[in-house]
Amino acid sequence: MYHLIRKLLFQFDPEKVHGFSMRVLHLLCSVPVIQYFLQKWLSPADRQVNVWGLSFRNPVGLGAGFDKNAKHLRELDTLGFGFVEIGTVTPVAQLGNEKPRLFRLPEDQALINRMGFNNEGVDAIVKRLKDWRFRYPHSTMLIGGNIGKNKATPNEEAWKDYEKCFLALQDVVDYFVVNVSSPNTPGLRELQEKESLRKILSGLQLLNQLRSKPRPILLKIAPDLTIGQLDDIASLSLELSLDGLVATNTTISREALSDISKASAENYGVGGLSGSPLRTQSTEIIRYLHEKTEKKIPIIGSGGIFTASDAKEKMIAGASLVQVWTGFIYIGPDIVSKILKKWNIY
Repeated sequence: MYHLIRKLLFQFDPEKVHGFSMRVLHLLCSVPVIQYFLQKWLSPADRQVNVWGLSFRNPVGLGAGFDKNAKHLRELDTLGFGFVEIGTVTPVAQLGNEKPRLFRLPEDQALINRMGFNNEGVDAIVKRLKDWRFRYPHSTMLIGGNIGKNKATPNEEAWKDYEKCFLALQDVVDYFVVNVSSPNTPGLRELQEKESLRKILSGLQLLNQLRSKPRPILLKIAPDLTIGQLDDIASLSLELSLDGLVATNTTISREALSDISKASAENYGVGGLSGSPLRTQSTEIIRYLHEKTEKKIPIIGSGGIFTASDAKEKMIAGASLVQVWTGFIYIGPDIVSKILKKWNIY
C-alpha cells in the first residue's frame, strides 16, 4: 500500500510532502480510536535496551531533522520509535537556506538536503516539549536534543550557542547530541577539529556536572573525516568521558551514487547526501570508532538503515542503538515494526 502512496507523493516537492504527510498523521492521531488502531498496527512490542542509564523501549530511533520543532511527538510515539531527536535546535529562530533545499534520488533510495538548521529557536521548542510532557506523561519514547549554532554566530563564539541550548533544554530532553557535522551551515564542520571540539564539549561537561542528574552528551560526526580526525575524536571522547557518539551525519561525497543519480545530484547542487549510498561508509566508521574508543563509548548508528539486516550490520559493527531518517521516507510509517519484527536485535 505505501509503495503506491509513495509513488504519488514523489510527484510533488519533497519538503511540501513532508509537511502534508505529518499534518495527515496529526489529524488521524487526533481521533482516539484511529490512534489506538494505528498504534496496535504499527507499534512493535517493546524490546527494551538500557544505555547511559536510560531505558529505551526499543533501539530504533528517528534522527534529527525530521521533527525539528518537536511538533509531531505524539504521532512519532504512535509509530513506535524508541527515541526521537528533535532539532537541530539553535538559540535564535532561523529560516535556513533558500528553497528548494530537499531533493530525492529514488534510483539510489537517497536524499540530498541543504536545509541549514531551519527551526523556531530554543525557547519555542522548550515550550512545546514542556507541553508534550505535561499532556503525555506516560509516554515511554525518549527525546534527544540535537543542538547547534546559529548561522550568524562566528565559530570562535559557537560554544556560547551550544551552552545556551543546553541550559534551556536540560530539563525537557533525555540526552543531548552536539551537532558540528552538518554540511549545510558554512564553516560548521571546522568545529570538528580537536581543539574546537574540546572547547565546546568541555564547557558542556562542566555545566552538566552541576546538575543533580546529568544528561548524557553525545557528539554527532560527519562520515567524511580523515583517519587522523577520527583518531582525534576517539581520543578526545575518552579524555573528556564523553557519553556517546552518533555516526554518522550526511556526506558531501557523491562517489557511491549510480550514474543516473550522479547526474541528478549535479543539477541539485550542494547538500548532504543520506540514504542507501551512505550505508557502508557509516558502518565502517562505527566499526573503527568502536575499536578506537576501546568499546567504552556507546554509539548510535545512523546512515542507510532501511531493513533489519541494515540495522543488524550497524549493531555488529558496534552500535548500541540505531536511527533511521531517509529509510522512513522510502519504507514508510511501519519501518520500526518491520525492523524489529523481521530481526530480533537481541
